Amino acid sequence: MTSRARAAIILAAGQGTRMKSPLPKVLHPVGGRAMLDHAIDAAEGLGCERIVVVVGNHSPEVRAHVEKRLGAAAIAVQDPPLGTGHAVLAAKAALNGFDGEVVVTYGDVPLLTAADIAPVFAGDGVTVIGFEARDPGAYGRLILSGGTLEAIVEAKEATPDQLKVTACNSGVMAAPAALLFELLERVTNDNAKGEYYLTDVVGLARRAGHATRAVFAGEDAVMGVNAQAELAQAEALFQRVRREDLLAAGVRMPAPDTVHLSWDTEIGPGAVIEPYVVFGPGAKVAGGARIRSFSHVEGAVVAAGAEVGPYARLRPGADLGEGVRIGNFVEVKNVTMAKGAKANHLAYLGDGSVGEGANVGAGTIFCNYDGFNKHRTEVGAGAFIGSNTALVAPVTVGAGAMTGSGSVITEDVPDGALALGRARQELRPGWAERFMQAMRARKAAKP
Repeated sequence: MTSRARAAIILAAGQGTRMKSPLPKVLHPVGGRAMLDHAIDAAEGLGCERIVVVVGNHSPEVRAHVEKRLGAAAIAVQDPPLGTGHAVLAAKAALNGFDGEVVVTYGDVPLLTAADIAPVFAGDGVTVIGFEARDPGAYGRLILSGGTLEAIVEAKEATPDQLKVTACNSGVMAAPAALLFELLERVTNDNAKGEYYLTDVVGLARRAGHATRAVFAGEDAVMGVNAQAELAQAEALFQRVRREDLLAAGVRMPAPDTVHLSWDTEIGPGAVIEPYVVFGPGAKVAGGARIRSFSHVEGAVVAAGAEVGPYARLRPGADLGEGVRIGNFVEVKNVTMAKGAKANHLAYLGDGSVGEGANVGAGTIFCNYDGFNKHRTEVGAGAFIGSNTALVAPVTVGAGAMTGSGSVITEDVPDGALALGRARQELRPGWAERFMQAMRARKAAKP
């Protein structure tokens, strides 16, 4: 591996019209993360000290996305779009003064990792990433002789023998910065589309006596996304790889194909993930925990021995300690639950904390929002919250305290106390029977 400095140019200026979506193509998610962010992740994983994203003026959302993550200095604009070679050349000014190796990647190739790209830096001259295609079709062919890449031939220009070649071009290319831009300045647009093609760099490099070679990655890794069907295919491939990794690490998933993972999902060995669980970004599940069927977990931490679901929802900020139980149709958001705490049925816990061993009864609601601000509810260790209690925040229920079922609690409850906040039950013997008879008679009298 070379020790020279590295930079990446990520091409993201395509209009993506085949996606037929108001969302720019490179911002469509795979594994809950924009495809462009996957490409940036790969560049960062390579140790690139400079990353430039080439955008188009037609997609201000893409520009804003890059500025938020990398800053304005990471942006180069291609306007008008005149081909891939022209797009790379648009990044030249942003790399002014850089003396190292540059790799060109794409914002719509979400499955390509740093490990896939790294071999391009192992030699001098121009290196491209190829792949062995199951169906070469319209892909450009790599014409190889020994370890030398002699040419990249577009399918429409290939001879019958060249069309039999299964080694195809991914579009990813690397070269020393000075050489890359020198060659790009000599690329012409003398072709049917009148565009400047990055692939022409290979032929120019060979004629100038520079080394040209190809390294290979898997076909799935280099797949580009241009339409919604391809996005779904990329998602399926991403999910398959992530599931296989977790199974190999010791996570138990009886029906892995039904579990949907995010790009950053963390699940420890020995955890059990039942069928039809969805993980959004930011989920961390410790070994020994169990997530039961039809649950949704996002931005939440689940400790060892905790059990969630079925039909539960953990939202960002949910932090479940050891042995916590979250049951069916319980939603938890921005609440820390200490060891052994329970909320087993039909509850909403939002903004607060639940102490060790506390029990939150069915139908309990943390009334956290007053229409303008969020407020916290604190439930102490060993407290017992009766069913159908409404805890109107800000409010604290002390350690070992209790609330009566059906109560509306608006004031703090001291440790060990019982709080009741409901009307006294009143009985009126015979009233219901008389009411029913009167209503039936009234209905029968109507024409």
